Amino acid sequence: MKYAVLGIAVLMYALVIALPHRKVWFTLGAALLVTVLGVVSPAQVFGVLINWNVLLIYIGSLVIADLFIYSRVPSALADRIVERSPSLGMGVVFILIMTGLLSAFVENVATVLVMAPIALALADKVKIDARFFLLGLAVMSNLQGTATLVGDPPSMIFAGYAGYSFNDFFFKDGRPSIFFAIQAAMIVGAVFFFWFYRKHGKVRIDLPAERIVSWFPTILLVLLVGGLALISFFHEGFSILSGAFVFALGLVGLAWYAWVRREPKDKVLELVKNLDWETILFLVGIFVVVGAVAQTGLLEDLSRALANFVNGNVLLGFIAIVLLSVLLSGFIDNVPYIIVMLPVAASLSSALNLKPELYMFGLLIGSCIGGNLTPFGASANVVAAGILKKRGEPMNFGRWIAVAGPFTVLTTLTAAVFIWLVWR
Repeated sequence: MKYAVLGIAVLMYALVIALPHRKVWFTLGAALLVTVLGVVSPAQVFGVLINWNVLLIYIGSLVIADLFIYSRVPSALADRIVERSPSLGMGVVFILIMTGLLSAFVENVATVLVMAPIALALADKVKIDARFFLLGLAVMSNLQGTATLVGDPPSMIFAGYAGYSFNDFFFKDGRPSIFFAIQAAMIVGAVFFFWFYRKHGKVRIDLPAERIVSWFPTILLVLLVGGLALISFFHEGFSILSGAFVFALGLVGLAWYAWVRREPKDKVLELVKNLDWETILFLVGIFVVVGAVAQTGLLEDLSRALANFVNGNVLLGFIAIVLLSVLLSGFIDNVPYIIVMLPVAASLSSALNLKPELYMFGLLIGSCIGGNLTPFGASANVVAAGILKKRGEPMNFGRWIAVAGPFTVLTTLTAAVFIWLVWR
C-alpha cells in the first residue's frame, strides 16, 4: 500500500506540473482514490485531514480583499505617495513597499490587480518601462505574503501545521519571528529597486484624483488584524476561532456590499463566484493526499534519507532546504510542496536536536520567495505577465529572470541569514 500511495502521489504531482490548469481535478481525483482504497477513511478526511481553519481564513480574507479593492482606498493612498515623493525613483519604490505591506494582509493576486492600473498610469505619464514596474509589484507582493498568517496560503498552511497563532508570526518564544525576517528582506529588495530606478530625478506627476468609495472595508481589514491578534493573545496556537472570526468578517462584508451599498444581486454573486475557489479545492485535495502519504510512513522515510544526506551538519541541512525550496518553487506550485515538506523539515530538526523553526522557517522562506524566480513561479507573477501581454508589452523569461533573479537571491539570502542568526 505504501508504494501504491507513493505512485498515486508522484503521478498527481507530475500531472499538476505538466497541466497546471487541470490541477484541481488531479488532486481531488487522487484524494478520492486514496479514500476508495481505504488508506484514509471518510471520517478522517472530513474530521482530521482537511484543515478547515485554513480554508475559513482563506475564504474570509479573499472576500475582505475584494471589498478593500472595491473601496478604492489603496489607489488613493498610492496617489498621495507618488505626489509627495522627492523623486520618481523614490515614488516607484514607495509604491512597491506599499504593495508589499498590503500583501501581508491581502491576497497577493488581489494586491497586484489593484496596484497595476496605478503603476501603468505612472509608467505612461513619465515614460518608464512598465514591464519592470509590474514585475516589482509581483515580487514584492509575493515576498510580503510570507510575513503574516493571512498573507498567503503557504503561511496559513505553515500556521496550521506548526500551531502558530497570528501573533506568533511576529514573536515566538521571545524571539523575532518570520515577520521580521521578511522585513529585513524587504529593505534589501527596496534598495535593489531604488538602485534600479536611481537615474530618475524629480518629475511632476499629475494623476487623476482617486475617489474613495467607502472606508468600511478598511475597517474590516483593521478588525481582521486586531481580532486575530486578540484571539492569539487569549488562545495559544492556531485556534479554530481564528478561522471562524475571519469567515464571519467576510460574511459581514458581503452583507454590507449587498444591503448597505445596495449592489445588484448579480454583482454580489459575481464577487462570490470569482473568489479563488480553484485554490480552495486544490488545498482540499492536497490535504487528503498528503495525509495518506503521512499515514503510510513515506514522510518518515524521506526524513531519514535527508538526515543521512545531511549527516549531522546543521548548516548543510539549512542550506539544502532553502536552496531546494527556491529552485523547485520557481517552477512548481509551492502549496503542495510545502505541505509535503513541513513534516520532513520538523522531523529533521528533531533528529538534529534543533528548534523546528530553523528548518521550517527556511522551508517557508525558500518556497515563498523562490516563486519570484520565474514569470510562472507564483500566481501574482502570472497575473502581472498577463496584464503586460494584453498591453502589447510581453515580458519574456530572460528579461524576467534578469531582474527577478538577483532580487530573489538577495531577499532569500537576507531572510535566511536572519533566521539562522536568530533561531540557530
